[in-house]
Amino acid sequence: MFNLNVNRVEYQHEEDLKLIDYLREVLKLKGVKDGCAAGACGACSVIADGKLIRACIMKLSKLEGKKIITIEGLSERERDVYGYAFAKAGAVQCGFCIPGMVMAAKVLIDVNNNPARDEIKKAIRGNICRCTGYIKIIDAIEIAAELIRTGNEVPENTDTGAIGERTMRVDAIPKTIGTAKYADDYEVEGMVYGKAIRPPAARCKVLSIDPSKALEMDGVIGVYTADDIPGDRYIGHLQKDYPVMIAVGEETRFIGDAVALIVTETKEMLEEAAGAVEIEYEELPPVNNPFEAMKDDAPQIHGEGFKQFGSHYIPVNNVMSHQALKRGDVVAAFARSKYFSEHTFQVPFTEHAFMEPGSCSCHT
Repeated sequence: MFNLNVNRVEYQHEEDLKLIDYLREVLKLKGVKDGCAAGACGACSVIADGKLIRACIMKLSKLEGKKIITIEGLSERERDVYGYAFAKAGAVQCGFCIPGMVMAAKVLIDVNNNPARDEIKKAIRGNICRCTGYIKIIDAIEIAAELIRTGNEVPENTDTGAIGERTMRVDAIPKTIGTAKYADDYEVEGMVYGKAIRPPAARCKVLSIDPSKALEMDGVIGVYTADDIPGDRYIGHLQKDYPVMIAVGEETRFIGDAVALIVTETKEMLEEAAGAVEIEYEELPPVNNPFEAMKDDAPQIHGEGFKQFGSHYIPVNNVMSHQALKRGDVVAAFARSKYFSEHTFQVPFTEHAFMEPGSCSCHT
């Protein structure tokens, strides 16, 4: 039996869960966000005896007797202050990281209510923001610190929505104080849980799928494959070239492809049940970069040929499109030029920080 105090209430629990699972699944404190499950992003930040901790990597056994504060445990005054400050500074976009940022700010302001910007930066150094950037978040924490330091009333929102007026986002305050719901926060009566089974490597040929052992397990509702999709299973934006699931006999294109979908009655049994689905693969050499992909003998990721797209044709091989931008009479301009400077530029692939589980809630 593990004893801990959460938001000034005493609790006991028999199973040694991760703190985030206990907070979200047992106590239903959904303001604690599961961003990475690896202690890297800070979205699950909570306070234990005055110190900032990551709920996704701490077990209940390590927190015996500790006093835990989550975003839901802030006082009404603190919720008003932080909600106003982050909304006023424009520090909230997707908002997924903000409750964790607030907890980091609280740990700082509780001991130093007049922090310098460098001190604020240090306080939130373990909290990743994927879309707003940190300048406005630092601004917001400065505003919050001033209100707490001075004891001044939180100003009323006087936005009118007039053109040219700086306006608070309508969803900024709920996102800041953890009451806004994201996909993984919803629960409905009779909910069941699903998980995609993905390949062991980027490029594999799926030879067979045998779900029989998984289907014999208590609590397994079903195992679904590409054969269970009645319509066109290809989706996409510019081209519908991405299969929702990879069929037997086909090749995967990246390690995130779905080969099967397993559905169970409880979230806890998903991993074990997924491991019981027997899938035979033939692992193949991957296409590692664009230069390999453009070789004549490169494996064709999406087939061959051309498809019309608007007024031009896109090659449906490993080069999705090739476009040349010319303005004016390029040949004449070259003829008049005294000097030429030609360079090849390479830029890195840039992606948002990993945050928020890929999830959805489906209702039937």
